[in-house]
Amino acid sequence: MSQELILGIYVFIMAMFVGFEVIGRVPSVLHTPLMSGTNAIHGIVVLGAMLVAGSADTPLLHALGFIAVVFGAANVFGGFVVTDRMLEMFKKRETGKAEKKDA
Repeated sequence: MSQELILGIYVFIMAMFVGFEVIGRVPSVLHTPLMSGTNAIHGIVVLGAMLVAGSADTPLLHALGFIAVVFGAANVFGGFVVTDRMLEMFKKRETGKAEKKDA
């Protein structure tokens, strides 16, 4: 194996450990802003996948690039759905208006 590949694997493994430790220590109150920030990062990933897919030379690379764009877009969409649901939990319910209409 080349030195560059070993360094890349090392950086990837260290990023996994750091990411797990950082995310594991986030309080539940901050999960919504964290999810929104993560969605923005995934938007950048989708843009990168589009650029890579556009510059691919072989049909295999085109197919892999297309799959990367689809999975990245699904991840962004799902993240925004989850964020929207989480924000709905913090909205106040309008029970007072319903009681006034009945009276």
